Amino acid sequence: MVSHCSLILNMILRHVKNYSLMRWIKLRVRIKNMLKTTLRLLLYPLSFLYGLITTLRNYLYDTNNFNVNKLPCKVISIGNITTGGSGKTPTVEFLALHLQSIGKNVGIISRGYGRSSKHVKLVTDGIDKPNSWEQYGDEAFLLSQNLNSIPIVVGESKYEAGLRITSEFDLDVIIIDDGFQHRSLHRDLDIVLINSKDNKRTHKILPIGNLRERINGLKRADLIIYTKTNVHNNLGYLNRLLKNVNVEKINSVLEPKSMLIGKDKQEIDKANLKSKNIYLLSAIGDNKGFKKTVEKIGANIVGQSKFLDHYKFKTSDLQKVQNDAKKFSANYIITTEKDLVKIPDINPKIPVYALKTKMHFSPDNKLEDKINSLFI
Repeated sequence: MVSHCSLILNMILRHVKNYSLMRWIKLRVRIKNMLKTTLRLLLYPLSFLYGLITTLRNYLYDTNNFNVNKLPCKVISIGNITTGGSGKTPTVEFLALHLQSIGKNVGIISRGYGRSSKHVKLVTDGIDKPNSWEQYGDEAFLLSQNLNSIPIVVGESKYEAGLRITSEFDLDVIIIDDGFQHRSLHRDLDIVLINSKDNKRTHKILPIGNLRERINGLKRADLIIYTKTNVHNNLGYLNRLLKNVNVEKINSVLEPKSMLIGKDKQEIDKANLKSKNIYLLSAIGDNKGFKKTVEKIGANIVGQSKFLDHYKFKTSDLQKVQNDAKKFSANYIITTEKDLVKIPDINPKIPVYALKTKMHFSPDNKLEDKINSLFI
């Protein structure tokens, strides 16, 4: 009888404990949601002010109240209307290779996000290439490694960077990486990338959402490219949103290349990843898209460490990633090309490789035709 009563009492106590735990979890969720709502309310005035400033700035450019500087060659801008993750770097690489293939002397200018240096700086003359990324930023450094015979200059002022690169090299065309909002420099072709994962929530002005300016700014573009359409599926929203924006639109897909590359340039075939336990490491603007791209290979994703775009890894970060990957019995740690260049030299127990990707555009040749028309 005593044991029976004891059993009943334990069941009651367990029930009370579980009930209290559930109430505590619900309370935490409620508090978290309240904090999010409060933060958003506090950010609304900043978002309104930022939107007002960018709208006024665009108006002053549209009415020729601000000067626009011109360089002595053709200029193509690759940009976006949101912060990061739209695929600018692989698009710049694609265009640079295409322009080379039609016999044009190409240069690239970039801001050099995350670099330790200041002022305008030559990354590469297209032949001699840097050994580390810190002075130039991860994106400019990656482009310097992947491209040959293409000079690259970084600088906060796109015009000053353009003056530097045209004074040292005989160029037919310059590609601006992330140039849509840099209106002080004339461009002959304005291409804007929109990540197909974008939605109503992200399409709010900074800092509430990801918009760098109001959507109607897209009317300045000569071509809009919906990117990663094979990774995200939100084109219905974008088509409705931009139905009154009278700018030609095309799609692009992001596909993994056949080989992955390691820190010491060693390669493995992506077929080796099928059914393997993979731990992901990424510090880009679209970490979710990176995960979906790796999943398409057939890998078994066991975990992911995500960092902010352009994050500079510390040795302790990589040690923690290695330990976390080991807990999940990962066979490989897979990262992005942009992140691989920032990984400190350590002796990893679990091998680290970068997934190399390439862009495909549809309709076929539409983008190339647009580029080629500049030189007719």
